[in-house]
Amino acid sequence: MPEHRYDRNAERRLSPYREWSPSIHYAQTQTLPPGRMILRRLYDFELLYVSHGSARTHMHDRQYDLSAGQLIFLSPGVYHQNEIVSDPHAKFIGIHFDFFDELDVQGEDDMVVNEEHPKPDKFAIEAVAPDFAPLSDNPIYAPGHYAVSLMEQLVHEFAMRRPGYELVCKALMMNILAHLLRAQFARTKANATVHGSRIAEMMEAMEQAPDADWSNKSLAAKLNMNEDHMAKLFKGIAGKPPGEYLAFIRHREARRLLRETDLTVELVGHRVGYEDLHYFSRVFKRHEGLSPREYRKLARIL
Repeated sequence: MPEHRYDRNAERRLSPYREWSPSIHYAQTQTLPPGRMILRRLYDFELLYVSHGSARTHMHDRQYDLSAGQLIFLSPGVYHQNEIVSDPHAKFIGIHFDFFDELDVQGEDDMVVNEEHPKPDKFAIEAVAPDFAPLSDNPIYAPGHYAVSLMEQLVHEFAMRRPGYELVCKALMMNILAHLLRAQFARTKANATVHGSRIAEMMEAMEQAPDADWSNKSLAAKLNMNEDHMAKLFKGIAGKPPGEYLAFIRHREARRLLRETDLTVELVGHRVGYEDLHYFSRVFKRHEGLSPREYRKLARIL
């Protein structure tokens, strides 16, 4: 990075939730080929979620590797360079926003700093929630199924711009931020407990292989714990019991496979851990309100 360039970390403000009023400046899905993007700084905040493939962000003299299902929280004033690693492409959800409806964004120049004519007073302020660390402290997150669904809804609302879309986007963004704060809290709690890191490892393994045997009995055996004790600790860290956590992971992966592959519905069910097609269809419809075939058809229309 050239010596004359410097990071300007976002100003932070401890602020009660009633003062938060996030405005959305940009929300879109993108498919990008392998390669490095430009080195840049932002005036606003960006959530960059990898929905398919893998990516990398160079920031603060560190390298952050991102796989499908992870997002990075990018702050104003910080030089960063995104890189698409997977071949032939990677797919993203990108959401630009501020916390206090403070920026007047008319185009890209109001979000991305033009280094020839920077505007030092324009950088957005990060809201810091009572009882939580700033979201930017640890910028990598693995949002659950519901949070990803909220991001997809936000992209749809922002693209359609129906009457009242600003209010809907604001509400969705508040909900997304709440989920990230809870994920941060669970991660901190996991690191602070004796068994937390081991349970966090199991959660990661469940993400990587949702079709494996993750019954309470199996988890308890892997962790060398009593089933009831394991379930209690797991819920305290993940925010939900093991079975419910696994169901969310399986549903999220099923949605991805239905959107992005031509696998049969039966094979999608097998890939996420359901041997019986009819049972998979019932479970999927209970979560989504649509059958797997209906969901695939709708996703391809949109």
